[in-house]
Amino acid sequence: MIVGTAGHIDHGKTALLQALTGQAGDQRQEERARGMTIDLGYRYAALAEGAALTGFIDVPGHERFIHNMLAGAHGIDLVLLVVAADDGVMPQTREHLAIIELLGIPQALVVISKCDRVEPTRVAEVQAQVRELLAEGPYAKARQFPVSSITGQGIEVLRRALLEAEVRVSQRSVRGGFRLAVDRAFAVTGAGVVVTGTALAGRVSAGDTLLLGKAGKPVRVRGLHAQSQVALVAEAGQRVALNIAAERLTLEQVHRGDWLVPEWLHAPSVRVDIELCLLPGETRIFEHFSAVHVHLGTQDVTARVALLEGETLAAGQRMFAQLLLNAPLQAVHGDRLVLRDQRAQRTLGGGKVLDPFAPSRQRRSEQRLRQLQVLRDAEGLEEALPALLASALGGLDPQRLERQFNRQRETWLLPNDVQVVATRQGPLLFAKSQWQALRHQVLEQLARFHEQEPDQLGPDRDRLRRFVALPLERPAFVSLLDELLNDQLIASSGPWLHLPEHKVQLSAADSALWERLQPKLLAGQYDPPWVRTLAAEENCPEADVRLLLRKLARLGLVHQVVRDLFYPEVTLGRMAELLLRQANETPIVQVAAFRDMLGIGRKRSVQILEYFDRIGLTRRVADQRYIRADSALAQQQARH
Repeated sequence: MIVGTAGHIDHGKTALLQALTGQAGDQRQEERARGMTIDLGYRYAALAEGAALTGFIDVPGHERFIHNMLAGAHGIDLVLLVVAADDGVMPQTREHLAIIELLGIPQALVVISKCDRVEPTRVAEVQAQVRELLAEGPYAKARQFPVSSITGQGIEVLRRALLEAEVRVSQRSVRGGFRLAVDRAFAVTGAGVVVTGTALAGRVSAGDTLLLGKAGKPVRVRGLHAQSQVALVAEAGQRVALNIAAERLTLEQVHRGDWLVPEWLHAPSVRVDIELCLLPGETRIFEHFSAVHVHLGTQDVTARVALLEGETLAAGQRMFAQLLLNAPLQAVHGDRLVLRDQRAQRTLGGGKVLDPFAPSRQRRSEQRLRQLQVLRDAEGLEEALPALLASALGGLDPQRLERQFNRQRETWLLPNDVQVVATRQGPLLFAKSQWQALRHQVLEQLARFHEQEPDQLGPDRDRLRRFVALPLERPAFVSLLDELLNDQLIASSGPWLHLPEHKVQLSAADSALWERLQPKLLAGQYDPPWVRTLAAEENCPEADVRLLLRKLARLGLVHQVVRDLFYPEVTLGRMAELLLRQANETPIVQVAAFRDMLGIGRKRSVQILEYFDRIGLTRRVADQRYIRADSALAQQQARH
């Protein structure tokens, strides 16, 4: 069990832990000189003979050091809310209480300290104050213990209560990846760098490799302590010290707020969606895009808060919000965080992390707000997945879900109606019914395209994607098309996609024009007329001739060698045949020899050879051009 203190400055938190544990702690020279706790202090003691060691975290009470208190409060199983009998409830009593409520610390005990300084009637007054303070919150039924750290009054009773509470401590999950937020780092002679923190999830063993900080520097765990004892394995819920090593690792590279996580979980982000709760005692309206300090684990980063359901938030209210962070945050679903004002002078509220990979666009859309409602209400991945799939029309990235929920894929229990779709950028998850609906939409829209453009064979992949306008990224859309092609529900002719039964139908005017143009192109043999010449002879616009010939090129009836110069299929076949005959003598194509075979100019011969390069009949290597006898066109000519 990890026990932490909370309360106003000089209310006896440090003295209480010394009375409970018999240890003076590790106060720094400045703390001893000033008589106050400035940074976090740690102690480990068995509350009874033979009992496991309990970790105690002593936090500062001064308002200037709330950021240190926040760094120590995460991961606590039970908090001792300390209120001095001579002072009663004070400002930092209220702020510390608000913080531990926002962090969702499961258990609390109230300690009325310094009872040796006052009369019993004063103790009763302070107890009444505390009951009134706690009445509306989750610790309304917290037990109170009047004590004196000087005389020992009530200390043994408190110790027994802690032992009883230890039985009720919920075992933290060790199912996910190991997560540790560094709260201290120091160097040990002969060992190197040591970092400490509370393990929030998973387990770690000596020899494991973890990534450190937002840069993700790989470090190896050389050795470890759990609850201040040498161990081979440490797990969630324990205070952990790790001796880490890496190439050129120095103490200056490690800071409070750094995270240690396995490689698959490392994914710092700068946009995080949360459910934000403003404290009931907040006197100012919280406005959209306000600047704040965000405290998560031991991290303290600045951010702007984008409210997602309005422009303002009143005291005591809740609302979905997005944090736009000025530095990356390592968060997972369910993490608790605390927000303080821009000057870090007062606590505003806090929240629960819903999605650490929040979108930058359409963050206020109805679909996105429905997803956030699911993430708010769900206890875990399996509970959230069906609803998330129903609202995620573009599929879900399983790697992102792993990091979002800290659950590796092999531990998931997927519903039967989930379909895993392989894409070039990795797998995606879809509901089977949704994937079938997407297939149907593509077929339906392709049929509509054929109705609108009967004289076209079909669109290419990118044009079809734009035409169908599905909410799919290109890799997922390509996988959808590949599946339809494999199932022979769509056919392809070169780059053009069409329904298997679809055939191009030229309009009556196009058919009539083609009947007049075809003899002229054939008569031109290896030097057919240009588009402008054909248009002039037919007394029609160049654009109409050009459009028709391009349609015919998509049908494979003509070939566009250069802009506005088209060769009939039969003519191109004859030129290919001449080249292949030459290949029987030498595979090297000589421009002059090809020119002489065709009886045309050198420039036109080069244009034709460059077209053969593009379609694969020839290949240019440096200054030489070779005939590819294995090309599709060559094989076609061989069959004829």
